[in-house]
Amino acid sequence: MMIKQQSIPCLLGLLLLFTTGIHAKESERPISKAYFAGGCFWGVEYFFERQDGVVDVISGYMGGESEYPTYMEVSYTHTNHVELVEVQYDHSKVDYETLARLFFETHDPTQIGGQGADVGDQYSSVIFYSNESEKEISEKLIKLLEVKGFEIATQLRSVMPFWEAEEDHQDYYSRKGGTPYCHGYTERF
Repeated sequence: MMIKQQSIPCLLGLLLLFTTGIHAKESERPISKAYFAGGCFWGVEYFFERQDGVVDVISGYMGGESEYPTYMEVSYTHTNHVELVEVQYDHSKVDYETLARLFFETHDPTQIGGQGADVGDQYSSVIFYSNESEKEISEKLIKLLEVKGFEIATQLRSVMPFWEAEEDHQDYYSRKGGTPYCHGYTERF
């Protein structure tokens, strides 16, 4: 089949329109990020990866002074970072409050300086909020738990730079199998 030369610009225009439309829809996808530290990031990641509406979970570090911290630095020196996860979620399918509730129900928010056998400030319970709405939701959930008699140790802190952990810490239980040793689901709400 022969295409006339004057048809080529028209075809190119349609192709450009079509591909631009695809990319526009992908970029309009309603993705938000939330940051939760609840002990070893492997266990926190495990539960968030199973939540409907979550697009990706990335293990990393936040809260310290140094840039590009490593696992060894966070674990064995005083960088003041905590292990945490960045939860990327489609907010048209799951809301922040649902994620925050899951956070409180999949680690011990009353334990100070660790989770289970993992002891150290890098395993502290912290919610890093990105805006006032996230802070207010977190405060509301903490108050609900306190009314139920829980002494909540979870800290609320403003979001800081997120540093992605090394590759061998990503998708840990998906790659290695098994289930978290310091995390489990406990209904609290």
